Amino acid sequence: MDSQPKWESKVSTKLQKASADQIFSLFKDFFGLNKWFPSLSASYGIHGENGEVGCIRYCTGFSLPPESGAPVSWSKERLVAINPIERILSYEIMDCNIGFKSYFSTVRIVPNEADGQNGCVIEWFITVDPVEGMRLEDLVKKYEVGLQGMAKNMEDALASS
Repeated sequence: MDSQPKWESKVSTKLQKASADQIFSLFKDFFGLNKWFPSLSASYGIHGENGEVGCIRYCTGFSLPPESGAPVSWSKERLVAINPIERILSYEIMDCNIGFKSYFSTVRIVPNEADGQNGCVIEWFITVDPVEGMRLEDLVKKYEVGLQGMAKNMEDALASS
């Protein structure tokens, strides 16, 4: 059996009204991703302390369809690294019913100081085994839409707090 190379991609979005530290403080709530991610109906901790390496969250409701016959999409995701100084967080999917045989993701929040503006950039790197019945371009598009929705929800929440 020939092993296909992993899919690797990066999506990013720029936020004008929120600092990198503000956005990372929301990402650190590893169990609370559903507060921000548009298509996630639930996300909660099932192991460990929220935001500590090794903790595990259970997520349901994605824009990715579940395997045939399953009523709802779900995944169990483990936080594998977190660096508050660099504002980097990495996690992996341990188990799911959305077609990922392997999934590793790193999110990095970068200050946007390029043109003297405030704000930040969220960079989301994904590495997965090819997903049956899907093209990488389609997967990337779903992540782009999800990330933009999440960034807007985060900015709106910070603006009203």
